[in-house]
Amino acid sequence: MIPQGRGLDRIRDWMAEKGWTPFPFQEETWEAWRSGSDGLLHAPTGVGKTLAVWGGPLSTALEGDEPDMPHSIRHIWITPLRALARTTVDQLREPVEALGLSWEVELRTGDTPSSRKARQRRRLPTVLVTTPESLSLLLSWEETASQLRGLQGVVVDEWHELMGTKRGVQTELALARLRGWNPELRSWGLSATLKNVDQAMEVLKGEGAPRPTTIVRARANASALEFTTLLPSSMGRFPWGGHLGLHLLESCLPHLEGEGSTLLFTNTRSQAELWHDAILKARPEWAGQVTLHHGSLQRQLREEVETGLQDGTLRCVVCTSSLDLGVDFPAVDRVIQVGSPKGVGRLLQRAGRSGHEPDRRSRLLGVPTHAFEIAEFAAARRALEEGRIEGRHPLERPLDVLAQHLVTVALGGGFRKEELLDEVRTSWAYRDLTEREWQWVLEFVTRGGALAAYPRYHRIQPDEAGIYRGTDPELARRHRMGIGTISSDTALRVRFLKGRSLGTVEESFLGRLRPGDTFLFAGRRLKLVRIREMTAWVRLASRGRGQVPRWMGGRMPLSTELSGALLAALHRWGTGEVDEVEEAEREALRHLLDIQARWSHLPGPNELLVERTRSREGHHLFLYPFLGRLAHEGLAALLAWRLSLQAPRSIEFSVNDYGMELLSPEELEIEDWSRLLTPDGVEEELLECMNAVELARRQFREVARIAGLIFPGYPGKGKSARQLQASSGLVFDVLLRYDPENLLLDQARREVLERELNVRRMRAGLAEISQRPLRMQRTERLTPLAFPLWADRLHARVSSEAWVDRVRRMADRLERAAGPVQSEAPPEERGDMGTRAGAPAGESTR
Repeated sequence: MIPQGRGLDRIRDWMAEKGWTPFPFQEETWEAWRSGSDGLLHAPTGVGKTLAVWGGPLSTALEGDEPDMPHSIRHIWITPLRALARTTVDQLREPVEALGLSWEVELRTGDTPSSRKARQRRRLPTVLVTTPESLSLLLSWEETASQLRGLQGVVVDEWHELMGTKRGVQTELALARLRGWNPELRSWGLSATLKNVDQAMEVLKGEGAPRPTTIVRARANASALEFTTLLPSSMGRFPWGGHLGLHLLESCLPHLEGEGSTLLFTNTRSQAELWHDAILKARPEWAGQVTLHHGSLQRQLREEVETGLQDGTLRCVVCTSSLDLGVDFPAVDRVIQVGSPKGVGRLLQRAGRSGHEPDRRSRLLGVPTHAFEIAEFAAARRALEEGRIEGRHPLERPLDVLAQHLVTVALGGGFRKEELLDEVRTSWAYRDLTEREWQWVLEFVTRGGALAAYPRYHRIQPDEAGIYRGTDPELARRHRMGIGTISSDTALRVRFLKGRSLGTVEESFLGRLRPGDTFLFAGRRLKLVRIREMTAWVRLASRGRGQVPRWMGGRMPLSTELSGALLAALHRWGTGEVDEVEEAEREALRHLLDIQARWSHLPGPNELLVERTRSREGHHLFLYPFLGRLAHEGLAALLAWRLSLQAPRSIEFSVNDYGMELLSPEELEIEDWSRLLTPDGVEEELLECMNAVELARRQFREVARIAGLIFPGYPGKGKSARQLQASSGLVFDVLLRYDPENLLLDQARREVLERELNVRRMRAGLAEISQRPLRMQRTERLTPLAFPLWADRLHARVSSEAWVDRVRRMADRLERAAGPVQSEAPPEERGDMGTRAGAPAGESTR
């Protein structure tokens, strides 16, 4: 024990030995912890957030201020990713050992060996690093309540990633449980990219007894990010999604030849497999230095890649969001982002993976996959400079998560219903939980509601003392295996006939392959031998093009912040308001934008551009709200529905992030645009105009799994996606017929509106654009903005090869109609691909 106040001096001395000096935000966070405050630290990636929050507990322990409880847990650190959890253990353990504390720092996730989990059930370590799912599982054991009494603090890492998801709600409920056992528990969150920081603090601390809170903000230094966009030497004036593809690969390769490691981010796992394969074809001598990392790969393969990044032995890792979060890789010198990140915060998060030390610069190279992404990168850079990033909307009252939690608490020692209701209401998500909703969920987990005739839905029961407990060991085992809220298509294990497992690929892809077909996975060209018992057995293929797996969730919509910045950029470039930084990007798009302005108009933030075009297909109506793909899907269906009510007609539509196309045999005459675009009644009309029952039936699969209505199967013997959908569909139909007011059915409908159609953004967007003046343009042919919408609609009708041929023929026809491209500035003035002075040829930079 050392004198009061000297604990922080010990930490400063240790940092000085390593050549570090505490930042002001770290000192502020230490003092806030020591004062007993809850808090949220909002700081850029790579500036020392972990030590900022960890220094407070360490200092009080050094001074002996914490209760003397040998072999008892003091702190829990929650992370959203297993890879981040492993790194966090090392970061927490280093100062503990250096300062001479006898604390045990251990990991508990789904990858933790069963022997260690069994030991932890008997005695928890001093510090436990875990995930939301593993913490909830821990709460399902009766002995946990006594083990966790005396807990001093909980830290939730990457809170911005959890908030707004069911995993975040699961974390809120776990925190409410822990606070019930430990009223003086301190809760802290870490966040790197978030707009609504104050609300994030409110959600984290919950609605319990008033406690002091502190928000610590460490300002991001915009000049610390070197942001460069790679520009193609030439491109057509009529782009479509992904038309640049791998064409910029050769221009990317020189950026992989320098010292240090590179993270090359793609937005989908399929794209990662393609880029990894293409890089090694172009540079076969880099074999072993260029690797792959995404969430479907086997854990051992991912860990090998992470170790290589830590050691600095890898030249490049092609990755997805699996490496988005705060894993510390000091050897990473640069980040390449292939395709628009679709969000300002995501771009900032990924850029922060390079220069992951306080005194180093982050370096980011943006690689567009179609022409308009050049403007998206420029817009993202401007938004970063202005500090505009996205917020996260917290979820409210998801009853499937609450149902799961009730069974978890019943297994973990039981509960009295009045006491647990009070506890649940201390979480932000359930602060407004009604008595009716509570009683309904309680009835649901005890008797199954309309499914009362089936004993497997009688999961908990009150005893004579009124304490609800689990009564069936088999049901308890099934529940513990199903704890969690992460849902995806059923995945099959991919394994060599003689050798290791490579990871998982979704059944929907593998189910289309025949024995002998080849596909790319885990950076290898594989031949399918057979599928048996949820395992795809493969061998290496010596040749063959190889199909690329497709995973769910591959297409991210353009965020509100980035779409607003993009509209502003297009307006500036159209009016000639181009600063020095944007000059090369504007020049790269000059011919495309000139055609858009000459044939129609360049849209701006204070108007709604509408184009009318007639072709042999019929009458095309193009609208450009720039609300993102998800919102446009619902909006296009809604507008088609409203127009069909005015007069019976057939309307096809297609959408992208920028706008939508409505195609009809007759011209769509619109007398009252304000009525067509009104936000009133959006939810009701969407449910009416779309196949709402079928959409809700698909969404119900996730709700039913989380709520415990369907069991996904035992390890190695899981049910297929078709079986799970059939099981949930059967339950859905029974409830729809015999219990139509079932609250889980209502939740499935609401989730369809929000997740599949982004109705919140659609409603807000309609309220805004209905007030904008319309810019109506009749065009003789497809404009650069309209062309990709036409191409997307065509893709749904014809095969991929025929589609590419038709799209290229149409693009060539439009190019001829646009006339010859005006001569460009000589290379010595412009650089190979367009650059400002001092930047490498082929780039624009900041």
